[in-house]
Amino acid sequence: MAQAAPTSGGMMGKVRLNRAARPTRTPDLFDERVHTMARYGIPVVLGLVYGFWAAANRRGGGEITGWNILFGFVTAAVFIVLCIAVATFAPLLKRELHSLVKSAFAGAAVGFLYAQTGESIYRAVALGAVVTAGIFLVFFYRYYTREDAEGHRIR
Repeated sequence: MAQAAPTSGGMMGKVRLNRAARPTRTPDLFDERVHTMARYGIPVVLGLVYGFWAAANRRGGGEITGWNILFGFVTAAVFIVLCIAVATFAPLLKRELHSLVKSAFAGAAVGFLYAQTGESIYRAVALGAVVTAGIFLVFFYRYYTREDAEGHRIR
């Protein structure tokens, strides 16, 4: 089967790309109710996993006690409240502070988990600082390339 060689005009002639007609964000597939459920459901699930993980680190493979279960639920509740607060208030800050608040939360969470294993607190602080620095670089780059100086999205 023979095909025609491509020409500069193509079958439709010249096509002009109109940047204003292209959507700047991905389409929204879910309604507002699903977004609201996810806004609170994701931190709750993450908090329960985090609380279980912290309790498991603290007991070190020993038997499960009531105090261990209480510790896990209190840790989960604190994580959930802090996660929702960071997700709510961090986007209101400038991009530098926005990046710092989110990365400090992640670094503190990792450092706290490591501290529950019984290792040296200095190693836990060092690990938390390394995680904070790494996540800060990633978030800052992301916000720096997608926001202007006033915090308005450009992409």
